[in-house]
Amino acid sequence: MSAVAQPAPTEGRAARRRAAQEAAKRTRRRGRRRRRPVSGGPLVVASRLAGELFITLGLVMLLFVAYQLWYTNLLAERTANGAAGSLRKDWDRDAGDSGAAAGSAGAAFEPGQGFAILYIPKLDVKVPVAEGISKPKVLDKGMVGHYGEGALKSAMPADKQGNFAVAGHRNTHGEPFRYINRLAPGDPVVVETRDAYYTYEMTSVLPQTPPANVSVIKPVPVGSGFTAPGRYITLTTCTPEFTSTYRMIVWGRMTDERPRSQGAPPALTSP
Repeated sequence: MSAVAQPAPTEGRAARRRAAQEAAKRTRRRGRRRRRPVSGGPLVVASRLAGELFITLGLVMLLFVAYQLWYTNLLAERTANGAAGSLRKDWDRDAGDSGAAAGSAGAAFEPGQGFAILYIPKLDVKVPVAEGISKPKVLDKGMVGHYGEGALKSAMPADKQGNFAVAGHRNTHGEPFRYINRLAPGDPVVVETRDAYYTYEMTSVLPQTPPANVSVIKPVPVGSGFTAPGRYITLTTCTPEFTSTYRMIVWGRMTDERPRSQGAPPALTSP
């Protein structure tokens, strides 16, 4: 008697079908992933380019700020210190020279030529003074500029009457006048020339005025509180900080004049 045939197992076929279905799903998913960048490609590329552009601009701005706030000060201070050192060497070499005294009444200097050193002891400032207020020739080199040309011409320290007016940067390029707003009445300001020291006493400040207000550097400066001719000093700088919208003005009155041969005044030697 022949044996009855056993039915073929169905579990194996079902497993194979499921495996085939899963494989087909995976294939379809891979196809969709490959196709997706094709439709969104330009947007992705554009967004990446925009991101790189913003990063580059940010780095450029950061480098510019570092240049303005740090490197210009470094260069200007180096130039100003060299100029001050050269002035003193020249003065020492020329001591006793019978020629015209630097800083004397009527002395003339070329634009950009240094002729004095200005000290503000309270602020630990020591900076050369050059003729003119040109940015490239004077101010951007870390020096203080003397109003000495045209309608803005002001007196020299040795003049027996008048207003010695100077300008300096408040920010960047050495920023010698950054903290002149901290000066108070009675604080000394000293100007050294080849032949003499001139000591001024700070008297008043004008916190803000338009750049066009040139009356602040007149022989009797308007707004200073001075009412008669005398021997004055005026410091001018930009304000608020990091702008050039207005000018800050500091005034002082001369209180002492001594030959340089007698040594530095008490304002520079007192602790």
